[in-house]
Amino acid sequence: MILSDLNKRIANKEAQVAVIGLGYVGLPVACLLAQAGFSTLGVDVDVARIEKVNAGINPIEGIEPGIAELIHEVTQSDNLHCTADYAELASVDAVLISVQTPIEEDTHLPRYEHLRTALTQLGKVLKHGALVIIESTLAPGTMNKVVIPTLEDAVGGRVGEQFFVGHCPERITPGRLLLNLRTMNRTVGGYNQAVADVMVTLYAQFVQADLDTADLLTAEIVKTAENAYRDVQIAFANELAQICEALGGDVWRVRELVNKSPGREVLFPGAGVGGHCIPKDSWLLIANARDVVMPRVISSARATNRAMPAHVVQMTLSALQDAGVAPEEAVIAVLGYAYMPDSDDTRDTPTQAYIEQIQPHVKDIRIHDPFVADYRGDVLDVVRGADATVILVKHTAYTQLDWRAMGEAMGQPVFVDARQVLPADFTAPQAIIRLIGQGTSHQQEGIRYDD
Repeated sequence: MILSDLNKRIANKEAQVAVIGLGYVGLPVACLLAQAGFSTLGVDVDVARIEKVNAGINPIEGIEPGIAELIHEVTQSDNLHCTADYAELASVDAVLISVQTPIEEDTHLPRYEHLRTALTQLGKVLKHGALVIIESTLAPGTMNKVVIPTLEDAVGGRVGEQFFVGHCPERITPGRLLLNLRTMNRTVGGYNQAVADVMVTLYAQFVQADLDTADLLTAEIVKTAENAYRDVQIAFANELAQICEALGGDVWRVRELVNKSPGREVLFPGAGVGGHCIPKDSWLLIANARDVVMPRVISSARATNRAMPAHVVQMTLSALQDAGVAPEEAVIAVLGYAYMPDSDDTRDTPTQAYIEQIQPHVKDIRIHDPFVADYRGDVLDVVRGADATVILVKHTAYTQLDWRAMGEAMGQPVFVDARQVLPADFTAPQAIIRLIGQGTSHQQEGIRYDD
């Protein structure tokens, strides 16, 4: 099949498509393709997840508008079928791959075992003339150094002859999966312009935004650069928060006033940066340039954000001591385990780092999260009798709590708020309240001042 024929089949929705990896990216993409009218195959190694989706059940636990209804719709219409068997990909015309691309903890270099496995398994059955698109985030240079050689070895033929490749990195955030997929601009990187044009025809079936074509390397750099940029922005906010604490200032008021200046946008400080993307994408951006470039800004930002859980640990221990509670006798209630609000996504969550670092200093730790199966339940039961409540995630449910009742249920009411969840007018008798980014002149027993 030549590219013009493939393009025509996609435009007429006669092409069969598939998505390998049915996680936070792959599953909604597969559903949107199926909704657009394509016969769509979803492939994953998680058999339980496959069974849920085939039964029309949403496996994502967080607040994800529209996804449950969409899964039900496309499975009922028989446009989406999921399997663990790669052999079913033999008749597919276009395959999108969305699997994990983690990094090594010590070297920060990328690990591509999931990607290599998917490519190898796919290559054994890949249809002649099929298009393979990588949506996973990659270190710049990976398409040419890893993806193409792995596929060529598995297929036994050359790219541009036996098959075609492209890279269209996802741009999504949990809680807005469908909205992001439909409305955010995409960089469409093709092996050549003709391939990129076919990719545009495919993505235009569900993306209602700009589809900018580029070469493979540019697409790789764009995705990793945009997340590294975000990481640097967050690091500035976190460092500014610590400066305000040290000087006795209030980062929330400072942020508000700085952002009134045109072109300035200080982000929110917090307990750290989590998720599968930002903590690793900075390292992916520089992975293949380390021998030439010394990435001082990017690596420093990573260090700052990685250190934020430890900073909140020190806030907690200091607040306990100010309350007259020996940390080694303290019971800590931690609110929020997912890495972001109203999500069940726990990948690289800063809460885990916080727990690991404070564990040796306290008697006991209780954890609550309304979206994470292991930590659900009555939040009031979790804080009852605790010496300190530490808020690490701004779930909507936490912003709506009766915090005075929470304080009454605690033993010695110590509150450490790393996400600006507590109401501005919150008070509690004999309470110690600590808000990230506020110096002690703004933090007094029983009351917190924001202005």
